[in-house]
Order: sequence, then C-alpha cells, then structure tokens
Amino acid sequence: MILTVTLNAALDITHHLDRLRPHGANRVRTVAERAGGKGVNVARVLHALGHPTVVTGLVGGLTGRAIRAELAAAGLADRMLTIAGESRRTVAVVEESVGDTTILLEPGPVVGAEEWARFLDHLDALLPDAAAVVLAGSLPRGVPEDAYAHLLRLAHARDVPAVLDADGAALRMALPAGPALIKPNADELAAVTRLADPVAAARALHTAGAGAVVASLGADGLIAVTAQGGWQARPPERLAGNPTGAGDAAVAALTLGLVTGEPWPDRLTEAVALSAAAVAAPIAGDFDPAVHQALQTRVDVRPFATEELKPCP
Repeated sequence: MILTVTLNAALDITHHLDRLRPHGANRVRTVAERAGGKGVNVARVLHALGHPTVVTGLVGGLTGRAIRAELAAAGLADRMLTIAGESRRTVAVVEESVGDTTILLEPGPVVGAEEWARFLDHLDALLPDAAAVVLAGSLPRGVPEDAYAHLLRLAHARDVPAVLDADGAALRMALPAGPALIKPNADELAAVTRLADPVAAARALHTAGAGAVVASLGADGLIAVTAQGGWQARPPERLAGNPTGAGDAAVAALTLGLVTGEPWPDRLTEAVALSAAAVAAPIAGDFDPAVHQALQTRVDVRPFATEELKPCP
C-alpha cells in the first residue's frame, strides 16, 4: 500500500458559479463538501486507480469529525490521529465561465508538542507496511518547521521511499534528509531557490538532496531533473477547469511510478495525463477517466538535451 500523510487536513468546500463578482452578491450554482488536504487528494486518486492506500495525518474538533466521516464514506482507509485543536476548512470558488478558481485557506489548528510526539510514533508504526509514503501540504501551527525532515528520517529508517510535496522553509529544511522525489510548482520552485529559470532551480534542489525533482509548470506541463536525466512533458493543449487538485493527481502518478519502477518518460506521461484529467473534474481529488485515457498517448515528453522549454500552444 501507499501511505499518505496530511498534517494540516481540511474540510474542502467547493462553490461553482458562473463568474465571481467582487464586492457584490454571488449566486452559487452547486456546492460540494469533502475531506481534503494534499495527501488526502493524492489518496483519492490512488484509490480511484485501484491502488491500496492508507490516509494518516492530524484532525480535530467538529471539522475533524466531518473529515473522518467523509473519508469513511469515500471508502478510504483512515488512520488519522485525533488532536485537541479544530481542523481547518478551505473554500474554492470555481468561475465556470472563465475556468478560474479562487481559494480561501484557513490556517488550521495549533498542535501541541505532546501531540506531535504521538504522531511521530503513530507514523513509525504505519511505515513498515508501506511501499512508499507521500508527505504533502502545509504544516499546522505548533509543528516544527523541519517537521518533514523528521518524517523523512523515519521513512529512511524503515527503507520506505518518500515523496514530498511542500514549499518554503518546510521544503528547504527537508532536502538534506533526502526525499526520493519532490514536486514543487513553478512559484514554489522560484521562491525556495530564488532562481527564475525552472530547470536551473530544479537542478539546484536536486543537488541539495532531492533524489528527483518534478516541477509543475501549469498549462506547460512538467519538468523533471533526475539522476537518469532531465525531461519536459507537455499536454497537447490547454484545458479549462478547476486546477486545484492537478498537482495532487501528478503526485499520485509519480508515486505509483516510483513504486513500480517505470521509466521516467512513462512516469511523466502518466503524471501529465492524470493532472490534466484532474483539471477536467469539478472537485479536487477527482479526475475525468475519459480525459485521462485520451491524453495518455498524446503527451509530448522530450529530454532537455534536444528540446528547450517552450510554452504549451
């Protein structure tokens, strides 16, 4: 099974409307509510693909109970650890007429030192059964900035490869612990390295300790810097929709590729196809199976040695 860790789990609320009108009244067309956070979204995609997955992390309060109830309803294996603080909510406002999304993110609970110590023991007990672990998302207040470095060391001690999707100080401080793969987006890549060129930035993070760096460039697909070489993978065209869970779908595909040992071009093809299929789905954590299947033979993957980075047409 693949274990996913969401330290700052959320109850995701998605509003769909025609167009967002700031400073005015907005009539919402549909509303969806479900458990979320990056690791939970990764687990949903893996579950939909038929891969055994276990969800862990921190939840608390009435919102935490709602998160756990929805995980059970979705058929996801729940090994969340309950804490005293109230879990957060996120609100995504999807403007269907323009294919744009506005997201409001609450900060999440304050985690005590004893609760954090309990979670380290909790995760260590789960790791022996995992083929890989995904560490994803923001850190709740009270958790140390180097939290992911601690979790990576636990995974290394159990010989479990770890995929990290984080940003800022949490990402930078985790690199010396040697994640097998990291998956920043373009903004996160630039912020943590202060380099404008995404390939140079990815190479810097690879040198700093990441086994492989796969960076998402939005509509321009993915770039990968690995010990085996570098590639850019691009979708055949831009897709309109809700991009909120696209990165999480890519992480799911990349983690499966890590577990099965697929060649890098195949991993990147699947990651682009699955992330584009997630954009075509209305809610983060879902993907459109028809779009996924259609794109699997149309993703353009080329090594850096023969193709400079170019925008998607």
